[in-house]
Amino acid sequence: MNESSADIALIGLAVMGQNLVMNLCDNGFKVAVYNRTSAITQTFVEGPAKGMAVLPCDDLPAVVAALKKPRRVMIMVRAGGAVDGVIERLRGLLDAGDIVVDLGNSHYLDSERRGQALAAAGLRFVGCGVSGGEAGARHGPSIMPGGDPLAWPALAPILPKVAAQVDAEACCAWLGKGGAGHYVKMVHNGIEYGDMQLIAEAYHLMRDGLMSDGSPLSSDDMAARFAAWNDGVLDSYLIEITAQILAFKDTDGEPLVERILDTAGQKGTGKWTGICALELGIPVSLIGEAVFARCLSALHEQRQRAAILLSGPDRRLGTERNAFLADLEQALYGAKIASYAQGFMLMRAASREHGWDLDYGAIAMLWRGGCIIRSRFLNDIRDAYRAQPDLDNLMLAPFFAEALKKAEGPWRRVVATAVLAGIPVPALAAGLAFYDGYRTARLPANMLQAQRDYFGAHTYERLDRARGEYFHTDWTGEGGSVSAGTYNT
Repeated sequence: MNESSADIALIGLAVMGQNLVMNLCDNGFKVAVYNRTSAITQTFVEGPAKGMAVLPCDDLPAVVAALKKPRRVMIMVRAGGAVDGVIERLRGLLDAGDIVVDLGNSHYLDSERRGQALAAAGLRFVGCGVSGGEAGARHGPSIMPGGDPLAWPALAPILPKVAAQVDAEACCAWLGKGGAGHYVKMVHNGIEYGDMQLIAEAYHLMRDGLMSDGSPLSSDDMAARFAAWNDGVLDSYLIEITAQILAFKDTDGEPLVERILDTAGQKGTGKWTGICALELGIPVSLIGEAVFARCLSALHEQRQRAAILLSGPDRRLGTERNAFLADLEQALYGAKIASYAQGFMLMRAASREHGWDLDYGAIAMLWRGGCIIRSRFLNDIRDAYRAQPDLDNLMLAPFFAEALKKAEGPWRRVVATAVLAGIPVPALAAGLAFYDGYRTARLPANMLQAQRDYFGAHTYERLDRARGEYFHTDWTGEGGSVSAGTYNT
């Protein structure tokens, strides 16, 4: 391969990086590659990438020398300081107009900062979310780019080609300036946390809940049920793989999933979603409960002691099996709608805050293929936003309002049954509470505001006066007329 002949470079050859390089080569691109450990590079080019248009480079100057102009350099290393380190080394090697693309799970504020710093040096930065895991990187992930808009014309001939394709459309589109790409990926991951927790709660009810005949479901029964659900409204990648996990047997023929320690890890994107929701004042309660459920799972040793010391019901559901499972399918669907509604509310608020002008129907399209939350359901979200681009909440779209009307009765029965049986369903319950709170015309927050005025003189508004007019009451006769004023954070 001649010098300066590579179309694009990729730095970081862990599994995701290697698979993406091979994906790029499959689509006709020549790729310069570099990894800090040179042995990994050599093993890659002599093994999985043998015969492909891959140029191994010993250092970053060699990477830069191998690229056509404008140079396009993609980074796929661990989020945080490692990304900053690579960028700092590239900064002195690249020329004005060259493009740096961060493909990792970076925080969107880091992408904002990096974009501003590189723009000052004449370079163009793109923070690009990638979802789909190892298989997606190899065969077509969901790709969510955002950053310097002047970089997109040089990336548009490449990224959509390697993205997942659904109905002849690429699951890749420009999302906006600054940190828009990584923000959308962050919310995607938050929704993923919610979907996974909802499925785990359904599994928990099936596994530990005793039906009216006194027995729980076997792993094979559960696998068959999830497989059946995957042919209906719950059709999705996560439901599909749950059926496969439940059917998978260990070497002795027993279900492998039942031998996996019940402590869940996390990389931080779900936590970031919750923090951003708190900062923007958006009630992303289901995703928050999904994050906290993972935190609770980590308290394994404490839970073993608590299981002995703390009392509760005998986990008897007391319901007929088929009727309960039909309810559970609808409960999952209703909670899924609530979770996505929360996620899109959050993106809407962030778009306004940062001036991103996000296209929510297009985002749903990006997630239809390649990514972890891909599902048939996303077509309905796309249709809802196409019909009403200024839609405040997905639950208000006619399609979803009708679906929730059908789901809410079964959803309530499942949550009530779980509570009475002592089986925790934090995400299912949080989604239902959000649904009920959102549809309640008058919440008890008047009491909260009265309390705030009582102890802190924070004032309140009145139903019989215009909005924006504030009042303070001397509740005790000793407080006087001076108020602290009202404010929101």
